[in-house]
Amino acid sequence: MTTTKDPESVYQITVEDASGKSLELSQYKDKVLLIVNVASKCGLTNSNYTELNELYNKYKDKGLEILAFPCNQFAEEEPGTAEEITDFVCTRFKSEFPIFNKIEVNGENASPLYKFLKKGQWGFFGDDIQWNFAKFLVDKTGQASQRYYPTTDPLALEHDIKKLLNIS
Repeated sequence: MTTTKDPESVYQITVEDASGKSLELSQYKDKVLLIVNVASKCGLTNSNYTELNELYNKYKDKGLEILAFPCNQFAEEEPGTAEEITDFVCTRFKSEFPIFNKIEVNGENASPLYKFLKKGQWGFFGDDIQWNFAKFLVDKTGQASQRYYPTTDPLALEHDIKKLLNIS
């Protein structure tokens, strides 16, 4: 992931898709984004992917995009290659939202995306991501509007998602 300077929105950040190709997040401009650090071998995996799929299927045509970023920083619960991770998510959960290349969310090597997201949304333990499946809701202007703990069920975000999508 690269940026030219400190980004003012997620739209100024470039990430890598699961095949390692650069992808500018500006392609999601004017969409509400739910950005999640995911893991395949976490106790939260089944419930999170199931509910993320439900949200995606319900709101993708209304302007929601879910962006999943595999991360192996927590108890090595995402050890696979990008191909293995994508195969697992698409085969087991039939997920249709984009899965990106593996990243780090904490520390010196944290991705610019997560540095930006954490900048304005403090967690209980400072700005560090606590575990797999931390969630950030990003508004249509590319700003993080809410941060949710890993234990927050994706469906619990539905009210906030609908608000950002202007759905009553």
